[in-house]
Amino acid sequence: MTTGTSARLLRLLSLLQARRDWPGADLADRLRVDVRTVRRDVERLRELGYPVHATPGVAGGYRLGAGAALPPLLLDDEEAVAVAVGLRTAANGTVSGIEETSVRALAKLEQVLPARLRHQVAALNTAMIPLGGAGPIIDAETLTVIATACRDHQRLRFGYSGYHGEVSERRVEPLRLVHTGRRWYLVAFDVDRDDWRTFRVDRIDGVPDTSFRFAPREPPAEDLAAYVSRGISSSPYPHQMVLRVNASAEALAADVPPTVGTIEAIDEHTCRVSVGSNNLSVVPFYLAQWEVDFVVEEAPDEVKERLRLVADRFTRAVE
Repeated sequence: MTTGTSARLLRLLSLLQARRDWPGADLADRLRVDVRTVRRDVERLRELGYPVHATPGVAGGYRLGAGAALPPLLLDDEEAVAVAVGLRTAANGTVSGIEETSVRALAKLEQVLPARLRHQVAALNTAMIPLGGAGPIIDAETLTVIATACRDHQRLRFGYSGYHGEVSERRVEPLRLVHTGRRWYLVAFDVDRDDWRTFRVDRIDGVPDTSFRFAPREPPAEDLAAYVSRGISSSPYPHQMVLRVNASAEALAADVPPTVGTIEAIDEHTCRVSVGSNNLSVVPFYLAQWEVDFVVEEAPDEVKERLRLVADRFTRAVE
C-alpha cells in the first residue's frame, strides 16, 4: 500500500467517523477520487477491522458501524486534548459510574500523546480544581442512551418529574444534550404536546427506552445553548423582566450565568438581559449586585412597583 493510499484511507476513516451516513459520491468528492476508488478503500478498511456498512438508496453510501472489536479511532490534536481533559473531568465530575473507567482510559491516552499535547493537557489539569456538589449526579448509561438517540434520530420514552414534582410519561424526538456546567438538559420535540421542550436529565426516571427512527425536524433555534438558557433562566418563573444594561454582553456574562439570565448583545457597550425569579422580594437586591446602570424594558407592574419601593426606601435612608 503506497503512502498516498494510506493517507487517503486515514482521511476516509476520519470522514466516516465525523458523520453517520455518507453517499459514495460525496466521499469521492471529498477525497478527490472516483466512486470505484472509494469502494476499494472501503474494502481495505473492512480488512483492517473497521465495520463499514453499505447503505441502501439510489446513489448508495456508507456508514461506519459497530463491530465485534473496537478499532483504533482517529483524533486530531484539538480532539485529543479535549478527550484527555474530558476524561479527567469525568473522573471527578457529575456523571456516575465512569470514574474508574475514565482514569484507565486517560492513562492509555496520555501514554501515546505527543509531548506538545501532553504539556497542554498538563497545563489545563493544573489549572482545573474540581469543586464537589456542583450539581446532581447523572447515570452514565442514561447520558449514553440519550446521546446515541440524538445522533441516530431515535425516539425516546421516559418518565419525567416536572418542576412541581408531577410525574408524566413523555415520548420525544431528541435533538441535542446541553450541559450548563451544573446540569444536563435535553432539547427534544415532545410528540404528545406537539412542541419543543427542554428536559432536565436528572429528572428523567431511569434509562429511557428507544424506539423507531424519525425524520429530523427544524430546530427550535439556531443557538441551542441560548435557547436552553432562556428556558431555564426566565420562562419557568412567575416574575420575568427584560432589561437594557449599560455594559457589554461579555462583561455582564461574568455576573450572569446562563442558568440565571439570557444575554443578547445590542452593541459594544450595551446588552439586553432576560431574567426571572420565584421570589419578588429578592429581585431588587439581585439587580443591585450588578453595579451597572440599566433600564427596565419589560416587566409586570408588581416588579416595577417593588423596584420603586426599594429605591425610595434607600433614598430615604441616606437623606
